[in-house]
Amino acid sequence: MSLYILAIGPMQIALIVIVVLLLFGGKKIPELMRGLGSGIKEFKDASKEDDKPKDNKTE
Repeated sequence: MSLYILAIGPMQIALIVIVVLLLFGGKKIPELMRGLGSGIKEFKDASKEDDKPKDNKTE
């Protein structure tokens, strides 16, 4: 299987953008992007909390 099949060119991106605009409309796109951004931020915050070393001191 060749790798060039998986490449996304400008025509494919334009087609995806047009389909998204037709499905959701221009007014819904900002809401979707805001939700996506907040979801990514929460995911990053949660992964940062998991990376912190746990303090196992007993007092």
